[in-house]
Amino acid sequence: MKKWVWAVTYSMALTALTAYIALDTFVISDRIDTNATTMNTSMFENIEKKSVLSESDEGQSSGIFQEEDSSKSNVASSRHKHTGGTSIIDTLNDDETKAENNEESTETADQREYDYASDDVAISMSEYYENGTKIYVADIKLSSAEYLKTAFADDTYGRNVTENTSEIAETNDALLAINGDYYGTRETGYVIRNGVVYRDESSGDDILCLFADGSMSVIDSDDYTAYNLVDMGVWQCWDFGPALLEDSSVTVSETEEVGKAMASNPRTAIGYIDDLHYVFVVSDGRTSESEGLSLYQLAQFMRSLGVATAYNLDGGGSSTMYYNGELVNNPTTNGRSIKERGVSDIVYIGY
Repeated sequence: MKKWVWAVTYSMALTALTAYIALDTFVISDRIDTNATTMNTSMFENIEKKSVLSESDEGQSSGIFQEEDSSKSNVASSRHKHTGGTSIIDTLNDDETKAENNEESTETADQREYDYASDDVAISMSEYYENGTKIYVADIKLSSAEYLKTAFADDTYGRNVTENTSEIAETNDALLAINGDYYGTRETGYVIRNGVVYRDESSGDDILCLFADGSMSVIDSDDYTAYNLVDMGVWQCWDFGPALLEDSSVTVSETEEVGKAMASNPRTAIGYIDDLHYVFVVSDGRTSESEGLSLYQLAQFMRSLGVATAYNLDGGGSSTMYYNGELVNNPTTNGRSIKERGVSDIVYIGY
């Protein structure tokens, strides 16, 4: 009898411990900083802003979103089409629109019309259909990296504090936003946001750093502390990965994946083309309309856009793009329902 009692007690204790670990990892929140809006903008004091658009671009689209008529208050008036994709603006007006030409774009950024343009920010939105998957691309030009910002769910740095990407974006008046690296489910990995260090424990992985001068680099996190990186001018840092492109070369194999993730997934990635010129890329997946992408397919696609450095962010059910007050993609966790999943943080464009 004692044997059975011990076996049952041990089994219950093991179950309780497993449940606690799962809850602590994925559910129980730990709010460490509940006013995490500080921005270390001092690192931009000696950096001169640059012109966003060339002279030929000026006048194509200006000011906040232009309206075609009163019934389309959330749709910008400027349209663009280029080989390889159709405008997101067209897609918002016609859900059945698909890009059928998968050739690489031959149009340069300076030839492109912008859905949104001001003195400091220009955004061009496109949709592609490749590898049986809808892919959404935001082409972004900035006068300063200061406008590429990050924000935490509920304005709080901590563990398991989540909100939908669209909710965080609306709180922060974001023009454009994507989900970030979901730092809040991990205990290691540098967290540098808007020039401020929140976590200085290396994960030992490659991280993506955005510097105040607008450049982006993939760095081994074991080579520097988070405070070293800020001293070097790092404005933002993401720890998820892997890196997809470095020096315009694909850095993932055809079979590489994130942990035990499926080979085809909804994806989110950020890319650097050249001086203050970036892309946000989000793909659908797990639905009958969109299979999803492998990391290798995502890397190849971003290289076709002219991206030099690309980095994979949290994907799957987290993958979300928000633009001009609307969801752009079709976020899903299980493929059965299209809805957002709460995340720890976003990457956004805003003033």
